[in-house]
Amino acid sequence: MNIIEMEAKYTSGVYAKQPIAFVRGQGATLWDEEGNEYIDCSSGHGVANLGHAHPKVAAAIAEQAGKLITLFETFPNDQRAALMEKLTSLTPGLERVFFCNSGTESVEAAIKFARLSTGRSGIVAAMRGFHGRTLGSLSATWNKKYREPFLPLVPDFQHVSYNNIEALDKAVSDATAAVILEPVQGEGGVYPADPAYLEAARRICSSRGALLIMDEVQSGFGRTGRLFAYQRYGITPDLLCCAKSLAGGVPMGAVLIGEQVKNLVPGTHGSTFGGNPLACAAALAALSVIEEEDLAAQAEEKGAYLMQKLKAIPCSNIREVRGLGLMIGIEMKQKVTPYLKALQEKHIIALNAGLTVIRLLPPLVITYEQLDQVAASLTEVLLNENLAAQQSTAD
Repeated sequence: MNIIEMEAKYTSGVYAKQPIAFVRGQGATLWDEEGNEYIDCSSGHGVANLGHAHPKVAAAIAEQAGKLITLFETFPNDQRAALMEKLTSLTPGLERVFFCNSGTESVEAAIKFARLSTGRSGIVAAMRGFHGRTLGSLSATWNKKYREPFLPLVPDFQHVSYNNIEALDKAVSDATAAVILEPVQGEGGVYPADPAYLEAARRICSSRGALLIMDEVQSGFGRTGRLFAYQRYGITPDLLCCAKSLAGGVPMGAVLIGEQVKNLVPGTHGSTFGGNPLACAAALAALSVIEEEDLAAQAEEKGAYLMQKLKAIPCSNIREVRGLGLMIGIEMKQKVTPYLKALQEKHIIALNAGLTVIRLLPPLVITYEQLDQVAASLTEVLLNENLAAQQSTAD
């Protein structure tokens, strides 16, 4: 059996498998088992901000693997201590860190911390928001496709319109433990928050004793043109959820914690693998690369460059091109699955964000030559009259 056949035989069934087996990556390029090159505009759903197989991250992993791979956090460790110091230095006002292994785990922890801190149970989240697939984070997630098979979920969650200050103001009460928001909704369609909305969220939470949780699992670590997207808006959350690109591709998550969060005493939460030395070493190397190569500035400049090209595509089926940095959504008037397949045939790997949005999350190290190739391929695919006609017939 080849790779694809083997996975088809043994897979759980919860993934829609693609007909390409990738075996190697470097920068923004992936190679399949036959040696064909593809430009990766998915970054493993936003994980590979530094690109694939960054040599500094690979070297850090190899070195640490020869020293100490795992150590539970009750025992201090040099790599973990250095990473805690580094992360908090980059996020003024967030002075403590909880480590875990994924984005959904970081959201679960933040929800627990908010309830524990405030003594309240209510969580206010946003329509179109996506926060993960475990039961607590799934309760904060909006899309019924993800939620309904697992009902009933955790109680005392409610959803309000995103970027609607009045709706948020009405929802937050003295029973609200926290408001959880993405500064750029990713899975929900790549919708950036209005600055006034996040400012109001901060004000409303502070005035009513609720905590503000920012979910930057996808938007963090330079992707939107800042280390974290919230830093554009002059606010500081009480809890910051991050993961994906934190450790350069090694599974890792974290919650950064502000001074308003109380009652975090031994035994209230934990993670067997959270903050293990291997992941911490990888994260220290990844953060070093982000700073040394100024990847946030690269994302800002390259994102503006690509957005300009995309907005110039003379396609009447495009409703809107939007995003921040290299987190870009192209909203179409039709379903995007055929367009994604056509891009794949041109060796461009992209994502959807809902039924009608093409989502681009390329590594921040993608070259301008590769961006030109992506824009040219998108132009050709979106202007394909036969494809558009097929879409209209299908719809």
